[in-house]
Amino acid sequence: MALAAEKKWLFTLFSAAFLSLLLFISAISDFTTLRSFSSSSTPFPSSVRYGVSYPPAFAYYISGGRGHKDRILRLLLAVYHPRNRYLLHLGSDASSEERDELALAVRGVPAIRAFGNVDVLGKPDPLTYMGSSNIAATLRAAAILLRVDSGWDWFITLSSNDYPLLSQDDLSHVFSSVRRDSNFIDHTSDLGWKEHQRVQPVVVDPGIYLARRTQIFHASEKRPTPEAFKFFTGKFFFLLSSYSASELYIYLRTDGVSASCSPWVMLSRSFVEFCVLGWDNLPRTLLMYFTNVILSQEGYFHSVICNSPEFQNTTVNSDLRYMVWDNPPKMEPHFLNITDYELMVQSGAAFARQFEKDDPVLNLIDKKILRRQSPYRATPGAWCAGRKSWWVDPCSKWGDVNVAKPGPGVERFGESMTRLLNDGKSESTRCK
Repeated sequence: MALAAEKKWLFTLFSAAFLSLLLFISAISDFTTLRSFSSSSTPFPSSVRYGVSYPPAFAYYISGGRGHKDRILRLLLAVYHPRNRYLLHLGSDASSEERDELALAVRGVPAIRAFGNVDVLGKPDPLTYMGSSNIAATLRAAAILLRVDSGWDWFITLSSNDYPLLSQDDLSHVFSSVRRDSNFIDHTSDLGWKEHQRVQPVVVDPGIYLARRTQIFHASEKRPTPEAFKFFTGKFFFLLSSYSASELYIYLRTDGVSASCSPWVMLSRSFVEFCVLGWDNLPRTLLMYFTNVILSQEGYFHSVICNSPEFQNTTVNSDLRYMVWDNPPKMEPHFLNITDYELMVQSGAAFARQFEKDDPVLNLIDKKILRRQSPYRATPGAWCAGRKSWWVDPCSKWGDVNVAKPGPGVERFGESMTRLLNDGKSESTRCK
């Protein structure tokens, strides 16, 4: 009897271990990797090298929803560089067919096939507008990017409605002179009306546990503002088209009117590891609190970094985005178009949002700033060694991917970065 009981116990143990192994394999297969689709017809890629002696590398998390496949592909190619890493996420409202079409389109780019640095999330996350499932999706993306690539320096979140205002060579060149523990996140503890309308209400995000519900639940009672930590959120400003380009920076920094907060961030690898790996309990404690906060993505990272003694002095109080808000401001910035182009360019921002699909201003950005012939070709950089023509993609062949050759737009972004870093030395722009 004892032997039979022991065998039964061992059978149960090995069954549990086997089941755990299956779950582990399933977990690591949650995203569709494109690294195995190499092309024998393209030259062998040059070796990508990382470290302080080389240009920085960026990990992009690009998200969208149903019908956003083409937008995501266009945005991906606009910010593509072999040194970077990319994770693409079409939400659960998109069909599996659309997700497969996106993966096939990505595989069709020769450089991506060769360098294998783009992944499409195969098991999408349910996202609820204004709910904490957005934070869960972002943390999952950060965890995947940490796991698949050990070389990147900054984590950047973009949506399918965003677009770059400079090339990756320009971005790398400017960030080569920035401390790699710097975190670009728009933050303030001056809550104002947000304390009663955003901080104290209690909500439940059904996207965490229900398959069909798409709206958050509101509790009938509110809770007091936390005392164990200080609540930080983003701070945005709406810009009036009557302001000239020369007045833009001054207005942005001093005369802005607070609107909806900024969930968009550019975080250092060390801070992302702190949030995901969590050797301190602060990220987990705040995650539990922000699970029931409206628009938690507009306060979670802001509160974690500003309540952490290790990271609170690494912030640069900007998200590097250009947006124009209506007056009075609405929940989302207005859609940018040709009339916004000059102010957009003069702003010195790295990215802009939001845009309608294939708006003519995107073609203008492609032509004048990114210098690419087609929205479905990668933005040319020093790594592209092919002949430039309408018929040949210069980035179908490549040279040294470890050098950056800045273009004419780097001066504006460099000046903007210098101002931001100088402002970061002031006590008035730090976490407080």
